[in-house]
This record gives sequence, C-alpha cells and structure tokens, in this order.
Amino acid sequence: MQLALEWAAKGLYTTSPNPRIGCVIVKDGLVVGAGVTQPAGQAHAEVQALRDAAARGHDVRGATAYVTLEPCNHHGRTPPCSDALVRAGLGRVVAAMTDPNPLVAGQGLAKLEAAGIAVSTGLLAEQAYELNIGFFSRMRRGRPWVRLKTAASLDGMTALHNGSSQWITGPQARADGHAWRARTCAILTGIGTVKADDPQLTVRAVDTPRQPRRIVVDSRLDIDPAARVLDGGGTWIVAATANPEKEAQLRAAGAEVIMLPNAAGKVDLPQLMLELGRRQINELHVEAGAKLNGSLIREGCVDELLVYLAPALIGDGQGMFALPALSDLTHKQHLKFHEVKQIGEDLRILARFNPL
Repeated sequence: MQLALEWAAKGLYTTSPNPRIGCVIVKDGLVVGAGVTQPAGQAHAEVQALRDAAARGHDVRGATAYVTLEPCNHHGRTPPCSDALVRAGLGRVVAAMTDPNPLVAGQGLAKLEAAGIAVSTGLLAEQAYELNIGFFSRMRRGRPWVRLKTAASLDGMTALHNGSSQWITGPQARADGHAWRARTCAILTGIGTVKADDPQLTVRAVDTPRQPRRIVVDSRLDIDPAARVLDGGGTWIVAATANPEKEAQLRAAGAEVIMLPNAAGKVDLPQLMLELGRRQINELHVEAGAKLNGSLIREGCVDELLVYLAPALIGDGQGMFALPALSDLTHKQHLKFHEVKQIGEDLRILARFNPL
C-alpha cells in the first residue's frame, strides 16, 4: 500500500478534479503491475495497473490489488474500475479507504465481493486521506479544502508599511510555496493584492504540467483589464456590483465574471466556496492580503493555514490577518498544529481549524 501511495503521489498535479489514486498489483510476492490515475477522462489507476501487468506479460488472475481509494462503480468519463477488476479475475482487493463520492460509497467494494473477490479497507487510510483531502472535502461538504498561505517575519509582519515584502523568507521557502500552489486546483487572491503587487499567480519555481485556475475577489470590479493575473485567460473574477462595460472588457481578456453579492454589497465568501465546489475545485490555495485573509477566517471559509516564518524581526508593518480585537481570550480561535518543518532557514507551519 505504501508503494501504491507513492504511485498516487505521481498524480499530485494532474488528476484534478478526480482524486489522486495509485494501484499496485501483487502476485506470488512480486509486483506485477502498477499505475496512477491519469488526467480527467483517461484511465484510472486500476486500469493502468492492469495494462502495465499485461504489457509485462503477467497473468493477474488470483492476484491482490492494493489501491489507495475504493474502485469506482459508476460510469463517468470512464467505465467502472470495479468491472475491470472483476473481469481480470483478481483474488483480493485492499483499499486504503472507501470512496466519499455518493455515487460509489461502498458500492465498488460490494460489487467486488459479489463477484467472489475478497476485500478489505483501512490500510494506511490516513495517508490516503491526506493525499486527497480536497476531494474528500468536496464530496462531504460540497466545497473545497481551503489552505491560506502567508509568509511573515518572526514578529508576524508580511510586509513593511510601504508594502515592501521581497523577500522576507528565503528561496527554499518560496519554492516550497510554489509546490503547494502546483497541487491545488485554484489560487485565490483579492483586488488589493492585484493592485499592490500585480501578481501572475502562476507556478514557476517547480515543474508542473498544468497551471491552477486563478480567482480574484473584486467586489466592485476595480481590476485593470491589463493586470497580469488575467494573462492567458481563464481567470475568474468574483464580484458583488454589476458593471456591464467592465464585464465586457474582462470577458474580452478571457476572464469570467461571477456575481455573488451578500447583503452588505461585498462578495458572499461562503457562497463562493459552494460555487467553487460546484465547479469541481478540490483544493483552494489563498494568497491574499490581511483584509481578505481576515474576512475568509471570520466567515469560516479557511480550513488550514500554511505559514512560513522567517528568523527575522522587521518591526511594525503589515500583519497576516485583519481580525477584530478581542476583549476576552476565551473567544480566541483554536487551531491544531498539523506539521511543523524547517524549510531552508525558515519555518513552515501547517495549522488546521476544524478537521473534516
């Protein structure tokens, strides 16, 4: 199963919106086939592993398949993997977890059992879950797993008052941040960041076969049609106030405008998360300023903080999150450290609010 997880990780940047699945087929103590789910519309891991075994001249009848998620049992872009395993005559299937997709949810394993194949689940389930945390979030809650990234000095400042922030953290931390960008389905920022920094919001520091979707929260459609975040088209601009002329300019630039106003005339952030779920966004990566960061946290839209802390002090400047002052510490928001790791000279902290 550990090997199957390693195969699943090969699809870290490519399988979305499908989960990252690996499959290893073992017979007589030998690995005879292995595979990873291909980009959407192509073969899943189980079929890839069966093809690999066949190409290597192995008979898989009676073999055991180790797969990091329950084999699918429905017709989507591809036929059910459970059918392929039954036809191949496997003797046993070990799945790390059952599939949270209501279209599967145990039915794939039930079909295998009905065909006389022994099944079991639970082996290295936590690792399999972490690899597909966004898919589980979308299937269970209808919204993506939201990871908010920020980089700061040890005294919690992300920039000087004049906006200067290049560079607080070191090159290894910045490259690591791009790796986290690459695994996500979409990157979200606010109009304040676009105006101040004119970011591209692309993955550049690591090799990736695809770029995540870019999303800008821009209530009044203040974005410049020449902003770099619009380069190449496909950007989603989320607004609250209609502006037909500006919308036409943005559409001409290849962007899509999504109207999601709340009662205060701002973008309805919880509704945006549900809309992104409907658009099959599994993992959402946020790189924004303190104002939008604070709004997302206050609205309960953030699942995890990805914080890079540099061993430096820069004095009073711009903070990480614009949150209201508390008068009582009993009202503080609790998180749990999920992982703390040194990256180059900096510290990377993953802290979670409420786990799924």
